[in-house]
Amino acid sequence: MTISGGARDGAEAQTDTPACEAVPGTARRPRSPRPDRPTNPVAAWRQLRLAGLPSPAGRARAFTEQALADWSWSAATAGVDADVAGDIVLVVAELVANSVAHGGGALELVLDASAHRLRVEVSDRDTLLPAPRRSHDPTLPGGHGLFIVERVTDRWGVERHGWGKTVWAEVDVKRLAPGD
Repeated sequence: MTISGGARDGAEAQTDTPACEAVPGTARRPRSPRPDRPTNPVAAWRQLRLAGLPSPAGRARAFTEQALADWSWSAATAGVDADVAGDIVLVVAELVANSVAHGGGALELVLDASAHRLRVEVSDRDTLLPAPRRSHDPTLPGGHGLFIVERVTDRWGVERHGWGKTVWAEVDVKRLAPGD
């Protein structure tokens, strides 16, 4: 089941990190390179296994910052909107923190770039679908994560799997690197 603010493109990509591992109990189809991948990234797909890691949100932030830097999409890169690059790191932290707090723990983070968008995916074993708190009140504690994700990304959604779910969010490349 997929609930989304946009459709998953089914894009396949290749990992560029040797430390990538499949998450036990998950079914992820093999990915292969596509010709529409951006010229900026050295490679356009990275995966970080989070299951069992201490401080998964911090590690996911650092992993994302490194991927953006490697792909010349970091806040310090000329021609990149530093606010949007920072928002991507914030979205990763929020999705991982939500997965830890409400999904039984984050299993993996996937960053998938195409010529048109950067997609962030965080998977966990819980099948309960997240929903932003309506009547958002910034003075109350909690309930801000999905509100932030909804505000700073172009699309977000959830895919339910037999083993759990993947919450994803996308940012259009034209916002990240307007000059590309």
